[in-house]
Amino acid sequence: MPILDWMSRSEDIVAAAKVPYRMLEAVPELDGGDRDPANMLIQGDNLDALKALLPFFAGRVKCIYIDPPYNTRSAFDQYDDNLEHAQWLSMIYPRLVLLREFLAEDGSIWVSIDDNESHYLKVVMDEVFGRRNFIASPVWQKRYSRENRGSIGDVHEYIVVYAKDPDRFKTSRNRLPLDEKQAKIYKNPKNAHETDPAKRWRGLPMTAQGFRPNQMYEIVADNGKIHRPPEGRCWSMVESEFLKLRKADRIYWGKDGNAQPSVVRYLSEVEGLVPWTWWPHEEAGHTDESKKEANALFGAGVSFGTPKPERLMQRILQIATNPGELVLDSFLGSGTTAAVAHKLGRKWIGVEMGDHAESHCKPRLDKVIEGEQGGISEAVNWHGGGGYRYYRLGTPAFDASGRIEPNIKFDTLAAHIWFAETGHPVERNLEGSSPILGMHDGTAYVLLYNGILGDRSPGGGNVLTAPLLASLSEELPDHDGPWVIYGEACRMSPARLKAAGVTFKQTPYDVKAR
Repeated sequence: MPILDWMSRSEDIVAAAKVPYRMLEAVPELDGGDRDPANMLIQGDNLDALKALLPFFAGRVKCIYIDPPYNTRSAFDQYDDNLEHAQWLSMIYPRLVLLREFLAEDGSIWVSIDDNESHYLKVVMDEVFGRRNFIASPVWQKRYSRENRGSIGDVHEYIVVYAKDPDRFKTSRNRLPLDEKQAKIYKNPKNAHETDPAKRWRGLPMTAQGFRPNQMYEIVADNGKIHRPPEGRCWSMVESEFLKLRKADRIYWGKDGNAQPSVVRYLSEVEGLVPWTWWPHEEAGHTDESKKEANALFGAGVSFGTPKPERLMQRILQIATNPGELVLDSFLGSGTTAAVAHKLGRKWIGVEMGDHAESHCKPRLDKVIEGEQGGISEAVNWHGGGGYRYYRLGTPAFDASGRIEPNIKFDTLAAHIWFAETGHPVERNLEGSSPILGMHDGTAYVLLYNGILGDRSPGGGNVLTAPLLASLSEELPDHDGPWVIYGEACRMSPARLKAAGVTFKQTPYDVKAR
């Protein structure tokens, strides 16, 4: 498969592995609403934040949406064109590598981009996510008026979509609901003002392309007229199925009874529309709409380079997620993704660097919780509620030599060790009095750290002894498989460890900075 090359590629493709694992520090005074822990607003560099989140959310995110810098020659003013392009690739590659690890088995990632980097992004995402996992690049019509400044007017952007597993994504993704404009072809001839979808219908053509012998039968209409499939086509069903529909009064012969038969389909039976790649502004919003939304929230003096309307995010989340599922945006910007996810009843994680997280994202989300009526609020009957937790990135968990920082907490290190050993995020709250982290593939994992058992003496705490192993075995009476135990020291001989099926790993030396 062809790959891109740029000046720093060799460093960039391994950069994600070298990102330090940092602690997330809660900032309770900046929490919002009812402080729902399912929603997280994180202030800090997104590369560091993603690494910090992996032990908790790897494989759990249903939809990732990002709106990265478009490299329009203004994002990196200090570089010439060649360096600017390489800098953009250097920025995006390791972030995509980390984001890939968050996707659930039926999850998808959606990336907004324009012509400046769209083709390069596609090649990079083919490499990171796999070419076969590409879904589509919907074209969003971002303007409703003509753009005359360029040689050819720029009126669209792309949203590049990949899935962890395209087959599972296809079965889990949602269809789009019909709006009234699309539903107007479903009518009740006896009542032009009918609104009940169970009484509004249309006739669907009853032919299909091709020739199938068991679908080439003659049909005699109620008025005696004989109908046969048109040249090059056949009926869309076998005769027995047609007769069932005819008996149920689900065949329509036209206003005068002479038309070819069609199948009556009620509006209430329509599952929705399969999403396609053309997203006009009437359906998905436009930049003027998003600027007005931003002005109402932040004032006209605040500018965001590529604002996205709430209707665009609503469409993405309606296709890719269901209520209660997790959405991640690591380029949160003005907070649109989190705001729309909140209004639609999704869980969310948003990351924004610098002061914007506190000065823009937090106020917007607080207004959402209070029930602000901008954007999609009226359409989805949003009246407020919920909350979130606010976090900042703390110090690295490991120093330059790879040793554990002394102030790291048990639950943080435990989550990291569990993820490093199993490749899976933690399944439960690790705060408590037990050093047993859990079971994976028949192996029990244990961390003796920070006096989790009360003290640091050989009789209890961070040192593995025979009595301590016996007490651990009592906690898991049905476990007769291997153990992996982390601790400061071990007072058991190699022979006794082998007999007990224990692999002992010494902290901090054997803790991998994954």
